[in-house]
Amino acid sequence: MKSRPRTQRILITLGITLCLGTVLIGAVKDDFDSLVKRLQQEKPTYAKRHQTLLVERYDLSDRPATGVAMSRGKPVQEGVRVKLPQGMTWDKLAAMSPEEIKEKNLWPAGFYPLPHPHHEAGGMVFPQPLIDETKRQTNRDLTRFDLDFDLPQHLLPEFPAPIFLTTRPDLGDVSQGQLVTLDNFNELFKEVLNPKQLEGLRLLVTPFPQAQFNATADRRSLRPHQGVSCFDCHANGHTNAATHTVGDIRPNEHRHRIDTPSLRGVNIQQLFGSQRALKTVEDFTEFEQRAAYFDGDPEQAQRKGVNILERGSQVHFMAEFQALLDFPPAPKLTILGELNTEKATASELRGEAIFSGKGLCVSCHTPPYYTDNLMHNLRAERFYKERMINGRKASADGPIKTFPLRGIKDSPPYLHDDRLMTLEDTVEFFNLVLELKLNEQEKQDLVAFMRTL
Repeated sequence: MKSRPRTQRILITLGITLCLGTVLIGAVKDDFDSLVKRLQQEKPTYAKRHQTLLVERYDLSDRPATGVAMSRGKPVQEGVRVKLPQGMTWDKLAAMSPEEIKEKNLWPAGFYPLPHPHHEAGGMVFPQPLIDETKRQTNRDLTRFDLDFDLPQHLLPEFPAPIFLTTRPDLGDVSQGQLVTLDNFNELFKEVLNPKQLEGLRLLVTPFPQAQFNATADRRSLRPHQGVSCFDCHANGHTNAATHTVGDIRPNEHRHRIDTPSLRGVNIQQLFGSQRALKTVEDFTEFEQRAAYFDGDPEQAQRKGVNILERGSQVHFMAEFQALLDFPPAPKLTILGELNTEKATASELRGEAIFSGKGLCVSCHTPPYYTDNLMHNLRAERFYKERMINGRKASADGPIKTFPLRGIKDSPPYLHDDRLMTLEDTVEFFNLVLELKLNEQEKQDLVAFMRTL
């Protein structure tokens, strides 16, 4: 048989290649469509499972405290929200030993680790106000087709949060009440920051590919995605309570839900990451981009589009801006971080005395910023038997970083995995964990003091 002319062979080969390419593209599309359909069908089941857990654990009602607000005026929620076992009281529980609480299975459900909204799936999940405002400003949609954020908005930080700068305290809120994004950062900050700092802020609001938000066919956004920015979670350099699961713990059932911490006061901190103990904010910024965005999986990162930041310039510029983020004003505190006796109420002054004395709080949270920049292991597992909770194994958490308490009323929910909804919950938790035996008045005074910080 005579061979075909070279030009004809090339055209046939090209045709076969194009056909195969069409088949492969179709297969990927079909695979993605099937993934979307399956996960959307599963979504109500997992949402119901998680909401049932939340209702069993907590009182999620909207009960604001009278006369107490966050920095821009959002009401602070009050009251203990963790539900007790039937027939139990906080005083009865506090009178028992850890061993007795464990043996009788009396550890409150809300004090167990809180799972991710769908712990087996994990990944970044954003509150609706952040999704809506980001889409309005930038046309970037942070909605996941497989799951939604879980906690009600009244139990979250105010949005958008104000931005206070260490370099320009005279300006107050430099965000002017806006969510800072790639759309408006330059206009808001061009007269306030130097060129390096402005470039650092630009990078912090620039979206980069992430495990769930990228252009591959195993993403969790309906359309191919630019990715997420640092300030999607740390909105306005603070927090909007967006969550995720930590990238450096395995197997998956042991991974912690992440409480997004505020970036306020980065300049006075010496450890970064709730358990990683990274030594600089530059280390943490680079870690987030290279590892945390992709669940600590380098292969996934390469496939989905990891953004390798240049340490000597880009990472440095980002860190330089983060170091300018200040705590909110605390008008009742002196320059040493203690209460001004002429401005504080009797309850707040009693609370400060408890904080520094019987409550043992000052052992870790030392003024003026109320952190010792160390890590501590609370060993809460003394109080309960290991168990599986919606895909999350409740076991030993290990050492956790001491986060600053300055501005703490602006940062609910609390603890490293969001398990505590209010400051009252945190007082009850530590009253048991530290075996303090605080009475009801002492608890109220302690909360009153922390609200002044």
